Amino acid sequence: MAEEKLSFQAEVSKLLDLVVHSLYSNKEIFLRELISNASDACDKLRYAALTQPDLLSGGGGDFRILVTPDKTARTLTVADNGIGMNREDLIDNLGTIARSGTAAFLDQITGEAKGDMNLIGQFGVGFYSAFMVAEKVEVISRKAGEDQGWRWTSDGKGEFTLAEDADAQRGATLILHLREGEDEFLDGHRLRNIVKTYSDHIALPVVLVEDGKEEAVNSASALWTRAKSEITPEQYKEFYHHVAHAFDEPWATLHYKAEGAIEYTGLLFIPSQKPFDIFHPDRKQHLKLYVKRVFITDTCDELLPPYLRFVRGIVDSQDLPLNISREMLQHNPLLAKIRTGLVKRILSELKKKAEDADGDYATFWSTFGAVLKEGLYEDFERKSEILDLCRFATTVSDEPISLATYVSRMKEGQEAIYTISGDDIEALKKSPQLEGFIAKGIEVLLLTDPIDEFWPNAITAYQEKPLRAVTQGAADLSAIKGAEGAEETRPEPAAGDAMASLIAAVKLALGEQVKDVRSSDRLIDSPVCLVADEGDVGLHLERLLRQHQQANQRAPRILEINPRHPLIRRLAEEAKADGAADRLADTAWLLFDQARIVEGEVLPDPAAFARRLSKMLEKVG
Repeated sequence: MAEEKLSFQAEVSKLLDLVVHSLYSNKEIFLRELISNASDACDKLRYAALTQPDLLSGGGGDFRILVTPDKTARTLTVADNGIGMNREDLIDNLGTIARSGTAAFLDQITGEAKGDMNLIGQFGVGFYSAFMVAEKVEVISRKAGEDQGWRWTSDGKGEFTLAEDADAQRGATLILHLREGEDEFLDGHRLRNIVKTYSDHIALPVVLVEDGKEEAVNSASALWTRAKSEITPEQYKEFYHHVAHAFDEPWATLHYKAEGAIEYTGLLFIPSQKPFDIFHPDRKQHLKLYVKRVFITDTCDELLPPYLRFVRGIVDSQDLPLNISREMLQHNPLLAKIRTGLVKRILSELKKKAEDADGDYATFWSTFGAVLKEGLYEDFERKSEILDLCRFATTVSDEPISLATYVSRMKEGQEAIYTISGDDIEALKKSPQLEGFIAKGIEVLLLTDPIDEFWPNAITAYQEKPLRAVTQGAADLSAIKGAEGAEETRPEPAAGDAMASLIAAVKLALGEQVKDVRSSDRLIDSPVCLVADEGDVGLHLERLLRQHQQANQRAPRILEINPRHPLIRRLAEEAKADGAADRLADTAWLLFDQARIVEGEVLPDPAAFARRLSKMLEKVG
């Protein structure tokens, strides 16, 4: 087959350009990425060979990674005898970034974080870091179990070539033709230092080949099998970088061995930065499963529930059968016990951090709180534990607080925990539905994550205090004692008969557009607001459902009117006169449209709103 020239996927071309021209800080990490990829390739073949031993022919079962500098040719070679790649794999893995959110990644590394190597790796793009130091990269590979080898070549400028290679060995050999000025990566001492620093934890030998001599330069023992006292924080950090394909610092590290009825080792990490795919619809977790140090899979969704998918690391079981298949994992009772143990450990660690004043729990919560809250809706057994870990912004507190703190400072006579949900905290603070609560000093939870529309229905109460949305149902705040003298500063409400006449006129004008019109106890400065009836879909949830085409019709809402507002008091007096219903029709629609605008809704008939507003201004003029 003749040499074939192909183009990179558009996003790969853009990424390569950025790698070559922008991401130059800490260039030595390219070697870590290539060694990590080689280690993963060997892990995959070791697993596949459990059921297909013939795959090990033509390359042996003693897995290792060779790093070979050639000062004369100015090349650095990284080779493994792992699973290898065929033609399709080379195109899919090296010519395409087949991961979600790549555009977001590219946007971020071209913005304020330009030059931040902490970002590369989170999309499986570590291979491309080779172009930081290489003007040309060759990949010679033969997939285990296949006879045909391939050579992939590129200078990273938009195209790559593919050709058959009859001499290719099983695995992958990467030849980096170094750029001018990168000769440090041909020096044996420098390479030893890089491998020792970044890849000492790799569980197979990394061998430096120099002047025909071979030297293993890493300890080649699985880090999780060592005693914690023998492992430095730096080694933990580098193992996290390897297993998570991340470059940030781990926020927390859990290393323990479970013994007794079931035996397994867990080395788990909670990142300090949010992975880009954390809110991908698949909600996959990223723990690697080993059995007796043999890699089994990195896509075992049975190890952790989706709400803990931010955890990275490995689990090594001594009790699972070595030849277990991915299909059998789904129904294995031992795995269910491991899952229970992992969840218990992780939640316990989070609780400890939350209670530690110096534990920086606020950083974790701002990063992963929205994910952890999914457990309130999904994990009935542990929802109380998870709820104690949750933190909430409020109308009173600048820092997110726990529900226990909220309950401890509830007002005299307050029987419920009040919430309001929306897209933005600052916008929520200006909601008219909050005015009466703020006037009395009643604290309200400000909920801005999509999951906040669902978990309150699963919790219903905390310490026997029901959760109640301030945008749903009636708000009778009379029993709650507010600030001293607050009531005396409010103007008198419109007379009862006058308000009844106004409400009747507004109902007549709006008809089925509203479910009801009533006087409000929650409004202070605003003349009107919309609320959902008890049991109806909330205002914010309905908006979210419409955005996802899950709802087409707007449910009729209740229009509440502030009887103390100067405009409403004047309109109430007008409503007592004969023929007021016709005269107030346009005003009723203007009040209704005003309430919809405040809720962030798009008016269905802006032209009619403009006409009514113009007529009203003409009367005033």
